[in-house]
Amino acid sequence: MINRLQFSIDIKAEKTKIWKALWNERSYRDWVSVFFEGSYAITENWEEGSKVVFLAPDQSGIYSSIETHIPNKIMMFKHIGNVLNGKEQPIDDETKKWSGATETYTLTEGTESNTLTVEIDVLDEHLNFMTTTFPKALEKVKNNCYNT
Repeated sequence: MINRLQFSIDIKAEKTKIWKALWNERSYRDWVSVFFEGSYAITENWEEGSKVVFLAPDQSGIYSSIETHIPNKIMMFKHIGNVLNGKEQPIDDETKKWSGATETYTLTEGTESNTLTVEIDVLDEHLNFMTTTFPKALEKVKNNCYNT
C-alpha cells in the first residue's frame, strides 16, 4: 500500500539558496547520501517534462519525470519504474504497486525563514526507513544553505 508522508523544515536562507542546496549537483549528492551513500541523479535539465534517473553507485535506482518545476517554489517528480545496471526496466507487477507515486518539494515564504516541505508517496516496506531518514536529509539541506 502507498502512504503519503510529509516532512518540513524551516530554513533561515533565501529561497534561491535553498533551491540551489536542493538541486545543485554537489549539494544534492550530499543530502541524498543519507538515504544511500554515493547516490546521484542524471537529467538533461531540471525542467518540466524532463526525465530524471535517480541512481545508487551500482547504477540501480528509479526513473521519473518532472511533472512540475517552478524554480524556487515547487518541484514535483512522478516515479515511473526501476533501473538495473543503468538500464530502464519494463513495468512489472511489482513496479505497478508504486509506479505513478509522486515526490513534491515546496518552498513557502515566511517572515523569519522559509519552509521547505516534502510530500512523498512511500510503500509500506519503506515507511520506517523514510520516516527516520528524511528528517536527516532535510537537516543536510539546511546545513548546505549555510555552507555554500
